[in-house]
Amino acid sequence: MDRFAHITDLPALLRAMPKAELHVHIEGTLEPELIFELARRNGIALKYDSVEALRAAYAFTDLQSFLDIYYAGASVLLHEQDFHDLGVAYFRRAADDHIVHAELFFDPQTHTERGVDIGVVIRGLSRALETAQRELGISGALILCFLRHLSEEDAFATLEQALPYREHFIGVGLDSSERGHPPEKFQRVFARCRELGLHLVAHAGEEGPAQYIHDALDLLHVQRIDHGVRCIDDPALMQRLARRRIPLTVCPLSNQKLQVYPDLRDHCLATLLEHGLCVTINSDDPAYFGGYLNTNFLATFEALPQLRAHHAWQLAANSFEASFVDLATKSAWLKQLGEAFDVAG
Repeated sequence: MDRFAHITDLPALLRAMPKAELHVHIEGTLEPELIFELARRNGIALKYDSVEALRAAYAFTDLQSFLDIYYAGASVLLHEQDFHDLGVAYFRRAADDHIVHAELFFDPQTHTERGVDIGVVIRGLSRALETAQRELGISGALILCFLRHLSEEDAFATLEQALPYREHFIGVGLDSSERGHPPEKFQRVFARCRELGLHLVAHAGEEGPAQYIHDALDLLHVQRIDHGVRCIDDPALMQRLARRRIPLTVCPLSNQKLQVYPDLRDHCLATLLEHGLCVTINSDDPAYFGGYLNTNFLATFEALPQLRAHHAWQLAANSFEASFVDLATKSAWLKQLGEAFDVAG
């Protein structure tokens, strides 16, 4: 018997169910309205005349064309309060989406190369986590990401700059342009991070090949794969991921916007679930890619009609399982999830 047979309004359930977000770049939540507000506050001249003109510029053909405007937008972030306000703006939207926990990526090199001290970045974002917990009841954590288009030496330097603030971040990741920058490029710095007891994640298998996922596991020893959709090209890799319960933090609208899956109806998420992989849904850079977490859920379930209520439960449960929190907290969230499904209509 289908334990979720009573559920008739699946979109309402998707919106209301508790969930965690594990793949969101905080700089990628910078909405045009906040860009203009911070530009005014910090006396920065923008090349766009209005919020509408800036939003119209959010037209990308691939990852690199997105990154160009992404880094330009980040130029308005200068002071600790800017990073606090950016983080709190995300968490207010997270509350609307019934997110109970978010692990935020941040890119210190995007800011330090502009002369912003890494402490300004980390302290501002850490204060935002405190505000989110206090005012919204949402827990959060920070994951420092290295920009893979820069050198490993630069990553080492960034790590050393960040270590005085070690208590404020739980792990490290690897993001930015995947093509031409394989995981092996950062093998030594990830080994150092592992010695420091940091959690390890990495973007792999988005625009890069399935082999990059193997390499992220074997050479970087990551605990989670960010994106990972190209595993669909390697059945043995899919079996490996399923057997070891290696989570994939999949970002459907991002995949569509960046032409990884131009038509969301062709997305592999349902297939990955069917093969028992620990898949999660996330928003990546929602200000740029057309939607926050609930929008990603709704669009994905609409595009893939084979997805049903039990898939929704599995995706939310996977997000808790894949998070870097203690088992007692995960159990409490699963209880909340069950209650949301019990009362759903």
